[in-house]
Amino acid sequence: MDSTEGMFEFKLYRYTPSLGAAVLFLILFALITIYHLYQVIRLRSWYFLVFVFGGVFQVIGYICRALAHNDTNSIPIYSIGTIMILLAPPLYAASIYMTLGRLIKYLDAEALSIVPTRWLTLIFVIGDVVAFVMQAAGGGIMASGSLSAMNTGETVTIVGLAVQLAFFSVFIVTSTIFHWRIHHNPTERSLIKGQSKWTETTWVTVMGVLYVSSVLILVRSIFRLIEYAQGNAGYLISHEVFMYVFDSMLMFFTMVVMGFYHPSKLLNPGRMGRQSGDTTTQLHRLASA
Repeated sequence: MDSTEGMFEFKLYRYTPSLGAAVLFLILFALITIYHLYQVIRLRSWYFLVFVFGGVFQVIGYICRALAHNDTNSIPIYSIGTIMILLAPPLYAASIYMTLGRLIKYLDAEALSIVPTRWLTLIFVIGDVVAFVMQAAGGGIMASGSLSAMNTGETVTIVGLAVQLAFFSVFIVTSTIFHWRIHHNPTERSLIKGQSKWTETTWVTVMGVLYVSSVLILVRSIFRLIEYAQGNAGYLISHEVFMYVFDSMLMFFTMVVMGFYHPSKLLNPGRMGRQSGDTTTQLHRLASA
């Protein structure tokens, strides 16, 4: 569908969506999402279902992009695909916010967080929800198909991306300050890590995963913000390769990293309950060594 007004022509796609790339990432996201669902069920870490939903959104999004290869004029296919891929990262972000809050409590380090833990998850998740709703609204407005709606939808989406970027930047600063503080003022539980291998899921590797995932999502958000700010005729949105490099690949790597050092291996309720007794035992062993 092309909408024209004056010299401007709005196009759903300024290229023919690659079928091969769409199918490839459809398969990749489907496999890693199934793995995360398995981990959630196995570890009973229901709080992490939000992350799984993000993977489901990606799968739906790339199904739509595959369909768009042979139907570039379908507004429903374009709208659903765009909205699903756009909204998956905020779901990843919500999971990351919840993970940091749980990790701080796990380490008995509430006093070291610059944001009280009872508010930390709530504040960032609320910001994430606002960004999520605005991006969803922007996508919904664009789905109406008129040129004015397309422009309005892009503006709303840009604001939603900016909100997400702002909250995520503050979150990274909050995480970094907490990590610095616990490094210089360790809690008893944070000391129980010395004999662990780098391949094991410990609070240190979980923090590392949060950093890596946060940076990947941050880079992706900056890319999307610039892409939408350039408008429908912009250079980035006109070349499909940029989306796959700065969105698809980065978000797939985010899911892979979170899967390798799955936070729930450390932070699920059963593990946290058992760890209380394990910590005391290990401290006695360290003291007597």
